Amino acid sequence: MTYTFTSADGTRIAYDRTGDGPPLIIVDGAMCYRGQGPSGPLAAELAGEFTVFTYDRRGRGESGESREVALEREVEDIEALAKEAGGAPHLFGASSGAVLALEAANHGVGVSRLGMYEPPLIVDDTHRPLPDDWETRLDAMIAEGRTGDAVKAFMRFVDVPGFGVAIMRLLPVWSKLKGVAPSLRHDFAFMAELQRGRPLPETRWSTVTQPALVADGGKSPDWMHHGCRALSEVLPNATYRTVPGQTHIVKAKALAPVLREFFAA
Repeated sequence: MTYTFTSADGTRIAYDRTGDGPPLIIVDGAMCYRGQGPSGPLAAELAGEFTVFTYDRRGRGESGESREVALEREVEDIEALAKEAGGAPHLFGASSGAVLALEAANHGVGVSRLGMYEPPLIVDDTHRPLPDDWETRLDAMIAEGRTGDAVKAFMRFVDVPGFGVAIMRLLPVWSKLKGVAPSLRHDFAFMAELQRGRPLPETRWSTVTQPALVADGGKSPDWMHHGCRALSEVLPNATYRTVPGQTHIVKAKALAPVLREFFAA
C-alpha cells in the first residue's frame, strides 16, 4: 500500500512502510526510487527487525516535483517522513542518498543512528573531478528536453563504460532513466561541491554526533574508499567498515546483516 504526505513546500511525497520494529528510513541515491533501485530489496531484508520506510524522492516515481531545487527542500521531506514514522528513526542512505541522509541529520532532523553506504565523495586525484560547468550543462540538457543526453553524461561520469551505456539504451530501463533524469538536479544541488577532488571540510558535519556508519564495498575503486574513509574521520562518532566482495551496486543480502548489527547496537 502506498501512503502519502505533504512536505513543507506543498510537494506530495509517496512512501511505503513494511515490517515491525524500530522505524528505519531508507534514502535512495541518484535516479532511484521505490520502483527502481535497491531500497525495495533492502527493505524486504530488514522488515523482520524494523519498520522500514521507503519513499520516492521528489521528482521521482509517485512523488511530485517542485519548482525550487535545493537541499533544504529534500531535508524537509525527510523531516516530514520522520514525523510519519513516529520521530527519531534510524536513517540509512546509499550513494548520493547517503549524503542527503547526512545532511538531514546535520540540519537537525532527529535521527537515532545514521547509516551510509558509499557516499560518492571525490576527495583527491584518484578520480577525475566533476567539471566546473557540470550543473550548467545538466540544466541546459533538461531544459532542452535532452534527457537521454543527461543520463548518458551522468553514466559516463560515474564510470559506466561506453558499451554499457550503449546496451542500456536498447533496454526498457532506458526510458525509465530518461523519465527521472530531471531529478539529477536535486542530487547535484548538494553533491557537486563534494566531487571536486578537494579534502572534506573538517567541521561541516560536526553537529552530527549520533553513532554513524560509513561503509563501502571491498571491490569498489580506490577513490570510493578514500572518500568513505575521509568522511568517517571527520564525523564525531563514526565507524568505517568495508563489506567484502561488494561494489557500488551492493547486494541487499550482503548489506542487510551489517545494518542489522549497526542499528541494533
